[in-house]
Amino acid sequence: MRIKICLLLAALLLTGCAQKPQAAQPPETAAAQTQATEALPQLETPPPTQRVFADADLVPVTQYVPGIRQELRYAGEDNFTGQRIYEFSDAYLRWGTVKKLQAVSEELAQQGLGLKIWDGFRPVKAQFRLWQVCPDPAYVANPETGYSAHSRGNTVDITLVDSQGQPLEMPTDFDDFSAKADRDYTDCTAQAAANAQLLEQVMEKHGFRGYWAEWWHFTDTQSYPVEEVFDPPVRTE
Repeated sequence: MRIKICLLLAALLLTGCAQKPQAAQPPETAAAQTQATEALPQLETPPPTQRVFADADLVPVTQYVPGIRQELRYAGEDNFTGQRIYEFSDAYLRWGTVKKLQAVSEELAQQGLGLKIWDGFRPVKAQFRLWQVCPDPAYVANPETGYSAHSRGNTVDITLVDSQGQPLEMPTDFDDFSAKADRDYTDCTAQAAANAQLLEQVMEKHGFRGYWAEWWHFTDTQSYPVEEVFDPPVRTE
């Protein structure tokens, strides 16, 4: 009996040794582990995704065609009507059309030349305003029977400038409705004819077609529907 009691006490002592609690981690060891974790390379937050336009989106041209200039004649009184037709002063075009203008601008820049826009997207209400001021289908598309191609956002009135933004000699000024404004080029100076032909050749090369009666008027060969809702914002500064 005494032997059994001794064996039982020995077994209890061995069990207590096996369940000895672990020592607490020293504070300096925990701090070292925290520093090691903080030292691991952290993943950078990716930059916000740039907006991707659809070809039919209307965008401000000067923001996406480096170096291009604008002087929207219908935003002031320097046009054939002598009146302001719309309030905004930034040219808008379809994104697909703007991409083609980028290619035109890049090619002309290699020759030390640039582009200036006189008119781009024209809201339907502006076309009605033009017709109200000048109800003559020889000069203005009648909005009651068919909208101007400008209201599709793929048509631009444009001219050439030098590297300083000065206009090059062209057959006529904007909105000249005489025979000199057509693409015949036999009734203007040789320099004006050469400049107009250069503009025409580069524009056609990159996907535009010209209007015979107006050397400045070009339409994207890609058609878009008439935009009846969008109205370019008016700058307040």
